[in-house]
Amino acid sequence: MDSGRVASGETNRLLDTLPAAQRHRLTAAINHVWLEPKTVLFEPRQHIDVVDFPRTCVVSLVTPFHDGTIVEVAAVGSEGIVGVPLALGGALAVQAICSVGGWSDRMDATTFTHEVESDGDLHKVVDDYVRAVFNQLSQAVACNRLHSTTERLARWLLASGDRIGTDEFAISNQLLGRLLGSSDAAVRRCSLTLHAAGLINSRDGRMTIVNRPGLEAIACECYRIIKMELDGVLRRARTRFRGARALAVRE
Repeated sequence: MDSGRVASGETNRLLDTLPAAQRHRLTAAINHVWLEPKTVLFEPRQHIDVVDFPRTCVVSLVTPFHDGTIVEVAAVGSEGIVGVPLALGGALAVQAICSVGGWSDRMDATTFTHEVESDGDLHKVVDDYVRAVFNQLSQAVACNRLHSTTERLARWLLASGDRIGTDEFAISNQLLGRLLGSSDAAVRRCSLTLHAAGLINSRDGRMTIVNRPGLEAIACECYRIIKMELDGVLRRARTRFRGARALAVRE
């Protein structure tokens, strides 16, 4: 799965919020894996053996249908964790598929669960993130029903750029169409519209955001709502552990 590649220096932002001792304890149990686009991490209701902390990839959580179609209901990048709701004993009727290829930090789900259950502060951070994921799922229901393909495409491109830390990445119109619940022809038309407006470049299976403020003006409100929710998780985690560090110094 790593295809002989050398892991990049990018890190998972949620892991980065942890104090050094906790972070090192987790990273000691981590393997770096390269995920190719369309790699399936788990199927609906499947037992989860590993937990992923994306670094430079995006993993889409999708609802699959009997006719083979899918629609994305949430996505995870360097701000989060893939597999954690199931690892903590919940259940999600989703498939996890890599939509933008890249690196991920992977660890055994049992080890991760033990760490979370034995560390109260870490447990609270993970619980906070899980709530944000479910809020993202709820937002997606309204977004997929009410917003146009162009609005949702703009939202998806912006969010993916945020998640991998770059405004250029590889993804085909065909896969974008599947994730957005639209045809690849419809996504191609929307991409051409955004390209003609000078907002993106779409060429040879690569997307580049050229004018981020302009694209944000096109994107549906869900982009800002979901971003604010996920940024809040990271902010609260940093605040929580900053307080813990200060208390440790005083003691």
